Formats: sequence, C-alpha cells, structure tokens
Amino acid sequence: MTSTVPASFVRANGSSALQAVFLDMDGTLVDTEGFWWDAEVEVFADLGHRLDESWRDIVVGGPMTRSAGYLIEATGADVTLAELTVLLNEKFEHRIGRGVPLMPGAERLLAELARHNIPTALVSASHRRIIDRILASLGRDRFALTVAGDEVQRTKPHPEPYLTAASGVGADPALCAVIEDTATGVASAEAAGCRVVAVPSVAPIAPSPGRVVVRSLEDVDVPFLRTLIIGP
Repeated sequence: MTSTVPASFVRANGSSALQAVFLDMDGTLVDTEGFWWDAEVEVFADLGHRLDESWRDIVVGGPMTRSAGYLIEATGADVTLAELTVLLNEKFEHRIGRGVPLMPGAERLLAELARHNIPTALVSASHRRIIDRILASLGRDRFALTVAGDEVQRTKPHPEPYLTAASGVGADPALCAVIEDTATGVASAEAAGCRVVAVPSVAPIAPSPGRVVVRSLEDVDVPFLRTLIIGP
C-alpha cells in the first residue's frame, strides 16, 4: 500500500457526509481489460494453447492467482502459476508501455474529486509494478492512497482491499463510495460495507440494494456520489 495522505484529508469526527471515494483501475479508470485478455491470449498461444472467448467473462476483474489458475486448468498448459504470473505481467507491461487510454469521464471525475478535496484511493487487484506504470498516465498525485493486489493478504473479492483503503484515509467504509467495473470488485466493495457504483466494462452487472449501475463514468459526479451516502 502506498499512501500520501495529507492532514487535510483526515475526516472530521462525527461527519456523516461522503468521506472518501475508492476507484478500481483496469476497466474503470483505464481501458485495459482488453489488454489483459490480449496478453493472456498471446501468452497461451506461445505455450501452444488457444483460449476460448467465453472464458473472458470468467477471468475478468479477478486477482491474477484466480484468473491465471483458471486458465491453466482449462487449457492443461504445462506452466506453473508462478511462471504464468511473470509471463502475463511482462506481456501486459509491454502493452501498456505504448500508452494507456483513460475511460470516458475518468479525467473529469478525478479532477472534480480533487477540487472538492475528497480523499480518493486507487484499489486494484493488479500488482504494484503494474499500478506504478499506469499511474504515470493517471497522475500519482490524484490519489491519497493506492492499494495493489500483491500488497494485501486477500485480494478481491475479499473485502480486505477496500477495508485497507478506508483505514488508510481514516474513513468509515459505510460512508465511502466505490466505483467498480466487474462483479468481483463489486463483491469486494460491498463486503467491506461501502456504497457501490458499478460501471460494467465486459460482463453485465445487475443493480441491487446499495448498488447503482451506470453506463459510464460520464454519468458520475460528486453530487451524485454524495446522494449514495446515508448517514447514521
């Protein structure tokens, strides 16, 4: 976990307003979910296996151990999980080295959160080395805190990543809004007790109590996020 939380980000005692906003990275802020799938297809092609397109919805948004483990089992590839993790990260890093496109509305939303001085954290299942590369495009100073998948004991869909983020900025999870693009990330945020805005990128996500589904980040702004928080 990397933190740069200034004193001005510490919440006021007893406040029931929106205290922090946490955002996923791949598929939410940056248009990279396709990059991961392309990397997986290319790596397994090098290993002599062809990935079925239907597997894409299964592996999207999950931690590397889960998605890579599934693909090893599904293909029967002669590669260990540790070896495959290295291969996938290297292939993905090569792709993002050519530039990372932001999702529609991402730049505007991050700037708006900064103007309102709302603590903002990046919470991703990607490894630290990947996050640090992408932060060059997103802007490291946009985030009070960043949480990587290889820095927690249990990554998404476990609540630990979002509980870690809330603790890191001194916020009550119930008074935090999370923006996610996959069912795995949504499950993690909801298990942590956060309010969730789902912006589906690859697979559909259904609305439910405590969860709002929108078309894109262009539909999300600070007044909208504040309406999600119900004080005690």
